[in-house]
Amino acid sequence: MSGKKYFVLMENGDDTSQVFVNNQPRGAALKAARRGHTDIQLRERGTNRVHCFDGWRDLVAKGAGGPAYLPDKIWKANVKKTGIKRL
Repeated sequence: MSGKKYFVLMENGDDTSQVFVNNQPRGAALKAARRGHTDIQLRERGTNRVHCFDGWRDLVAKGAGGPAYLPDKIWKANVKKTGIKRL
């Protein structure tokens, strides 16, 4: 089995149409933070858990080994888990 899980982004207690796929909730939260979300609540499909994160992103210089097609400045996402809520 692949171990992939589906996390649905929630806003104001309701599901949105955005779904992030990752093995861990933190990886899905990083994807949401990279898109600019700050108050991140991810409902894990098939369970009653909602993973809550604070997210932010910074504009940083591209790394030395970065590919040529990337711009000189890229968005670096960060998240901090604030807890798990049960539905």
